[in-house]
Amino acid sequence: MIEFEGIESITEDFRGAFVTIGNFDGVHLSHQHICGKLAAEAKAAGRKSLVITFDPHPKMILHPNIRPFYLITTRAEKMARLAACGVDGVVVIHFDLAYSKTTAADFVQGFLCKKLGVGKVIIGHDYVFGQARQGNDAYLIEQGKVCGFSVEVIEAFKINGEIVSSTLIRNYILAGDMKTAARLMGRPYNAAGVVGFGAGRGTGLGFPTANIETEKELLTPPGIYAAFVMVDGKRYMGALNIGAKPTFGDYTSTFEVFLLDFAGDLRGKKINVLFVEKMRDIVKFDSPESLKRQIEADVKQARQILKDNK
Repeated sequence: MIEFEGIESITEDFRGAFVTIGNFDGVHLSHQHICGKLAAEAKAAGRKSLVITFDPHPKMILHPNIRPFYLITTRAEKMARLAACGVDGVVVIHFDLAYSKTTAADFVQGFLCKKLGVGKVIIGHDYVFGQARQGNDAYLIEQGKVCGFSVEVIEAFKINGEIVSSTLIRNYILAGDMKTAARLMGRPYNAAGVVGFGAGRGTGLGFPTANIETEKELLTPPGIYAAFVMVDGKRYMGALNIGAKPTFGDYTSTFEVFLLDFAGDLRGKKINVLFVEKMRDIVKFDSPESLKRQIEADVKQARQILKDNK
């Protein structure tokens, strides 16, 4: 898959491409459905498939009062997931206040028609675009008749009666419902980061943990989670702690994971944590010994959960 930085970098061989447009945060099952369809139809027609997306996310620019604005995927993760859908290229348009003033007409006539000469546009049922959200599926269909491209509108993608969307998935993650989030994404939610130095309390209890500075702002509520952990391409079982350590009077929030059946020094390594299921809330124990017994139970429970989720 080729990544283009901005409209002007798109090469001539993508002229006449089949395209889809959107933010695609999370590249969840609905996104995968659209992009997979795009790739297949373009290939069958002998055309290139191109995803048009934006960075930063437009809401971060248009609604700066929303802080933090939680993204499900980093840009690198989004590109990798789009590539896995089989598309030929992605163009990333830099979104700022100046670009936000692009009208629907300019986007369609100047970019889709003149620059790209697109053959087909595939969009989701609720896609809107252009200054003041002037453009929609009806507008695209009307313009397609003038410019010579067809438009296919994909119906809402539902699982168990819910329309799969990035907003819905964020809400499940923020509520700690990782099983439902994973079902809508088609994979577990993940958070990667570099392992740093901790206070060493886990080692003292017999459960050394990797303390991680995560790349993402989108994290689950405090608690103990069963998780898989990717280290140097290998997957390990883990018990993850997010939050404070009230037993020790430490109320600073940390993100740390104990890797089952692992021996070695992880400090300085980048590891990736895949959330599977919340096991319990964080509670204050009357002694480190009581906490140790609970951690033993947590590890046993995590092992069973993860064995059942292979």
